[in-house]
Amino acid sequence: MEVYTNQPGVQLYTGNWLKGSAVGKLNTQYDQFHGFCLETQKYPDTVHQPHFPTVILRPNETYEHVMVHRFSAHAVKSRL
Repeated sequence: MEVYTNQPGVQLYTGNWLKGSAVGKLNTQYDQFHGFCLETQKYPDTVHQPHFPTVILRPNETYEHVMVHRFSAHAVKSRL
């Protein structure tokens, strides 16, 4: 998996704290470690860090957030 973005940071969320109470498609139960999320974004706490790029959007300015996920499968030769 490759992720392309025009944002400077990425936040990783994991399923470490899932306890089986989340239910998804086809009544699938999500337990601990059953997922992760990559969220591209500006740097955390940017508004309090003067040396970080600004995140303030002024009137008549345009905000554009691009995030592209690219998935591929490659054959891997086993050394066994």
